Amino acid sequence: MKKLLIVAHGSRRESSNEEIRVLAVKVAAKLQLTADDVSVAFLEFASPSIEIALDDCFNQGTEEVLVLPYFLSGGNHVVKDLPREIHSALNKWSDKAITVLPHIGASDAMVNLIAQAY
Repeated sequence: MKKLLIVAHGSRRESSNEEIRVLAVKVAAKLQLTADDVSVAFLEFASPSIEIALDDCFNQGTEEVLVLPYFLSGGNHVVKDLPREIHSALNKWSDKAITVLPHIGASDAMVNLIAQAY
């Protein structure tokens, strides 16, 4: 079993965190997955944390988690904080697989999205 984990920064504004949760539901529907197959986690200010979200996935029998960094640029959260969290999880769950996808801003689809908005 494989799951998608969308990792965002997290906000003190709960409505901002809820936007990410709603996005996960929409992504699951677009991929024709159950809502449980797409989860969210936050680096700070909101829950669940990455550690808790990964623990939940693996405790439910997931063998592989694809982590999508929901960040526009490759700043410290993408190049330092997230890899540190993933490394820690892999130490705990050495028999599981975690694949970190490119951060959302690195996607060529962003060019099309911006062009459409213009």
